[in-house]
Amino acid sequence: MPVLSRPDKDDLAACRALLRAGSKSFFAASVLLPPRVRETATVLYAFCRLADDAVDLSGAPEDAVATLSARLDGIYARTPIDHPVDRALSIVVEGHALPRVFFDALLDGLAWDAGGRTYRTLSELIDYSARVAGTVGALMTLLMGGRHPDVLARACDLGVAMQLTNIARDVGEDARAGRIYLPLDWLAEAGLDPAALLDAPAFDARLAGIVQRLLDEAARLYRRSEGGIAHLPIGCRPAIHAARLIYAEIGVGLAANGYDSISRRTVVPRARKVALLARAVVDSGFAAPGIGATALAEVQFLVDAVQAAPAQATQGLAIGEALSPLDLDAKMARVLDMFEKLARRAPARRPVREVRRRSVRTSTVRGAGLPA
Repeated sequence: MPVLSRPDKDDLAACRALLRAGSKSFFAASVLLPPRVRETATVLYAFCRLADDAVDLSGAPEDAVATLSARLDGIYARTPIDHPVDRALSIVVEGHALPRVFFDALLDGLAWDAGGRTYRTLSELIDYSARVAGTVGALMTLLMGGRHPDVLARACDLGVAMQLTNIARDVGEDARAGRIYLPLDWLAEAGLDPAALLDAPAFDARLAGIVQRLLDEAARLYRRSEGGIAHLPIGCRPAIHAARLIYAEIGVGLAANGYDSISRRTVVPRARKVALLARAVVDSGFAAPGIGATALAEVQFLVDAVQAAPAQATQGLAIGEALSPLDLDAKMARVLDMFEKLARRAPARRPVREVRRRSVRTSTVRGAGLPA
């Protein structure tokens, strides 16, 4: 495999600093990734963080998206603007043959959020989730060296499942921020008025049924994603499998709470995270199950884009490059300690203007994800 250039060390340091300040959960959880994948993932997430902030904090979101698209033009032409994230991403894009369509789709998702788009059907919601989460899952898979269409489809399954879990968990938080992500036809079938939900979010059996329905769809996709994780390089599996287990556990917690995501916010207790992280490490060498399920129609365009891209060599991780159990134990302890500190520092409630965008971009290697 030819030696490919790496981003400048100062540019990488700037990307890490950006994530340390703005995406602390990713910065903590990325410790579980092998160094080479962690490096490129840091660059990817730095751009996602930068893009999210640019649109979220702009008074003119459409202009912000247009500016970001122009920056991508330079990144893909190998003439990035004089910014550490752009310079680093330009090298990563070329070294791993990352199709431009992934980033354009990501910007679409940002624009949809900024415009307050609602989603009439589950398919439309998955279409949104494919952009803000499926893209990241597939990009992470490419950074790990995986380009097989079935593996990419499973990565998108995981990203979409995590996004649906986010939405199910945060119905009340979103409503109080003036947003509804639940399929509008589901609300109509249950006799729920979207305007009333926004005006006075209240939990009842009808809403519980919708949350359960959304989590059932997420659970189906979590199950499908297992085969994709099994085909990742073994050194990458613990981090990705841990994210899958921890996010799926949010659904378990919601069920235990009667699917009430209005009056409370379900979290996975630290002790349970410890158990799930340990399970992820133990399972990291499991035999690969089948991966051939048909890709979701809403993510097929992402899978197709990879197959149409040049099949150049990438910096994927060798299958045998795995962390030792002792090293993984030490890293898990460090991750949990960092999460514990982050939880203690977190404010009880964020102002509405700062409510987290419904995306896996800024809280995990969400998509192929790391735990938020």
